[in-house]
Amino acid sequence: MAQYIAFLRGINVGGHRKIPMADLRALCLKRAGVTAVRSYIASGNLVIDADRSGAELALEIQNAIADTFGFDVPIVVFDADAMRQVLANCPFPDGKGNQVHGFLCLDQPALDQGRIDALGRASEALVCVDRTVWVHTPEGVATSKLMAGMESCIGPATARNLNTLRKMVEMLDG
Repeated sequence: MAQYIAFLRGINVGGHRKIPMADLRALCLKRAGVTAVRSYIASGNLVIDADRSGAELALEIQNAIADTFGFDVPIVVFDADAMRQVLANCPFPDGKGNQVHGFLCLDQPALDQGRIDALGRASEALVCVDRTVWVHTPEGVATSKLMAGMESCIGPATARNLNTLRKMVEMLDG
């Protein structure tokens, strides 16, 4: 039995692509063949126990969501050790948890440095570690042009703040 963390991209944002977490957990247990699943907040963060690979798990959940809800949801899955490593590699561990974001890329990030430079403030920092692009916005996320334009800078990804990533690792251990 392996433990995984799955991050679903773009659900329950702005009232679109709604999936109640109770329904998502039930769907995972019934259709994706997992043995246990827990969710954290309504943005699609799951801790899953399953007897399959992370890639198989992502595909099964994605297909089940498409069949049940009628839309495609990209999913990034990490096994427990890989998720702990992502968190350990955060270059801004002392930043406020809501001002540091990890963009978990669906593919290898394609950094557009010109676009990053054009959108970023002098106070903001961006560091790519493997397939995670870390962004520190000490002046806040809400007014950051870089945060608003990240997909055009790195390619498709799903973002979580440092508080959420820490909580997900706690849930692995708890």
